[in-house]
Amino acid sequence: MTISSSLNAGVAGLQANATKLASISDNIANSSTFGYKRVQTDFESVVISGNGENYTAGGVRATTERDISLAGSLASSSNSTDLAVRGNGFLPVAQLTDLNAGTGEPQMLLTSTGSFNTDENGYLTTSSGIVLLGWPANPDGSIPTNARDMSTELEPVQINVNQLTGEPTTRVTLGVNLPATGTIEGADGEVLELPVEYFDNLGISESINISFTPTVPTAAGSPASNEWTMTITDSVDPTVTIGEYVLTFADDRTSGGTLASVTTVSGGAYDAATGDLIVNVAGGPLEIQIGVVGQSDAMTQLADTFAPVSITKDGFSVGNMTSVDVDGNGYVHATFDTGVTRTIYQVPLVVLPNPNGMVSLDSQTFQPSVDSGSFFLWDAGDGPTGDIVSYAREESTTDVANELTSMIQTQRAYSSNAKVIQTVDEMLQETTNIKR
Repeated sequence: MTISSSLNAGVAGLQANATKLASISDNIANSSTFGYKRVQTDFESVVISGNGENYTAGGVRATTERDISLAGSLASSSNSTDLAVRGNGFLPVAQLTDLNAGTGEPQMLLTSTGSFNTDENGYLTTSSGIVLLGWPANPDGSIPTNARDMSTELEPVQINVNQLTGEPTTRVTLGVNLPATGTIEGADGEVLELPVEYFDNLGISESINISFTPTVPTAAGSPASNEWTMTITDSVDPTVTIGEYVLTFADDRTSGGTLASVTTVSGGAYDAATGDLIVNVAGGPLEIQIGVVGQSDAMTQLADTFAPVSITKDGFSVGNMTSVDVDGNGYVHATFDTGVTRTIYQVPLVVLPNPNGMVSLDSQTFQPSVDSGSFFLWDAGDGPTGDIVSYAREESTTDVANELTSMIQTQRAYSSNAKVIQTVDEMLQETTNIKR
């Protein structure tokens, strides 16, 4: 009967508004929770019958949905591994308990922000036990090719603060000026010495010792020879010559002071096209750039000054890790006390067709589901993704003013439904009194 359906509709209204009040209270309670995604409660009418003379009230049903795709504003912090996603995408994470259980690959969860710090094992984790996941880099800092539609190749980002690293020197560029007055008649024939440091395969500092011996004319009235003999030895065994070359410089108006020719006496042959020669030091082959014939890009003979203008080399000595940071493309960089920075991980961003279909878990994490669709791992800043911001946290998406306004409306609606129940009760009491 219609009066009973009115009572049921009132009860349904109480339940629906109680559900909405629960979501409001949850939103307000997490208004200061970083990464919290607010819950939206909507009402749907329930229709029992719409035809006939007697109308039956169906009531209302409450449905809730967490708006995971909504992004909060970013707040700056002082921690380099406080991370937030600016734009589309989520950070891959896992529960530390899954990792410690050792039952296999930890299940990938997603989050939009996190304050990560190294724990006792070096893992980048939050205070709630959430571990950041990424792809480990190769020893040279490059990232291998990884599957983008599966998470099995992701590993917990582990920072070894006691890590040592070094890289052998494989190439040296000699930007040296030899004095033009050293090869003229009457010059003292002084041998010029130039030690150049390099690092061997174990990161130990060694050096190649380069001596430049001028060819001084002996006959009276002879022009300058413009010729130097370059002899190279290795500090590991300085008694052995690993390379000897005769350098001749031009003195014409067009290309004066540049290399005119290089004659190989011993060691690796000089490559006229690249200006390189290769000698074998204790750690292996070492490429030395002395310049291309006719160009002043490396070795020159000008004026009367011996000057190592620019000596550059690759490789570096062994160093200790001093800091870690994450750039906008998700590359995790470790900086060492030698001034060297090396990539050790890449953190991708995960994109899904329907983020709101994910299952919400504790600590602002979400689990992909059938409703969210298949995920894909993108490089941050590529494709449909945003970028990763370090020194930042994403704030809660709760607007307290709107929630308080909605709470007042919900309270009024709840009271109105209670009044309907009270009125139905009075009507039933009147019906009962008819018998009397």
